[in-house]
Amino acid sequence: MRASEGRIGRVFVIRLEDGDVMPECVERFAAEREIAVAHAIMVGGIGDGQVVVGPRRSDQMPPEPMLLPVDGAHEVVGVGVLAPDASGQPVLHMHAALGRSGNTLTGCLRPGVRTWLVGEVILYEIVGAQARRLPDPASGFALLEPQ
Repeated sequence: MRASEGRIGRVFVIRLEDGDVMPECVERFAAEREIAVAHAIMVGGIGDGQVVVGPRRSDQMPPEPMLLPVDGAHEVVGVGVLAPDASGQPVLHMHAALGRSGNTLTGCLRPGVRTWLVGEVILYEIVGAQARRLPDPASGFALLEPQ
């Protein structure tokens, strides 16, 4: 286990609008506000896009992601961690549960999904914590590396 200690800095209440693309719009917001490390929560609606729902095979490296489409408006609740990549750009790793008509789709919003009508994000800046998302050769992922 690796860890870095910080404290809550600024807190942002963000309203996403119809068609905003997650996580890109929050990453852009963070870059504009010079937010390095943060915790994000989201509630609202997702209308279309794809989510990563796991690796096709658990024993294969690097893993081949399984993508499932978001087919129509879904309710969403998500949680994520924002940290800069090796070049200093903010990257939000957010997992979410999307529900529609009694069915739930859970996965990573990394490939991007579009907000349906409204999304609400609370972004908690964590100051003093040192972390980066660095490439991991074995998995092919950019993994969180607290420093």
